[in-house]
Amino acid sequence: MPAARHLRLLLPALLALLAGCDLLGIEGAAAVAAKRDVEGKAIGGACRHAGRAIEDCYTLNRRADKAAVFAGWREMNDYMRENQIEAVAPVLPPPGAPQPAASAPADDDGEVIEAPVRARSR
Repeated sequence: MPAARHLRLLLPALLALLAGCDLLGIEGAAAVAAKRDVEGKAIGGACRHAGRAIEDCYTLNRRADKAAVFAGWREMNDYMRENQIEAVAPVLPPPGAPQPAASAPADDDGEVIEAPVRARSR
């Protein structure tokens, strides 16, 4: 009989400890799926607001869930149409795009400083 009594006292304590697993930072499968969905919608909405086509958005964000990206893109598209919002042109080029040539350095007078030409060695 004393073992059953100890078990009744131990069981609520174990349940309380198991309920605290969320405090350890261990995310469950549902939390991870919800996070991916929200991130995908944010990516899609940002792509639409920047005036990017959905295919470009998929290409630039290969790891994002395509269904969530499309849902975010479509929601932002509807919102922009209802409120007559124009797309904002992206300032930064997409990753992997050729960078514009850097301007040549200038001295204090604004004259372009040319780099010295080195002779080729054979």
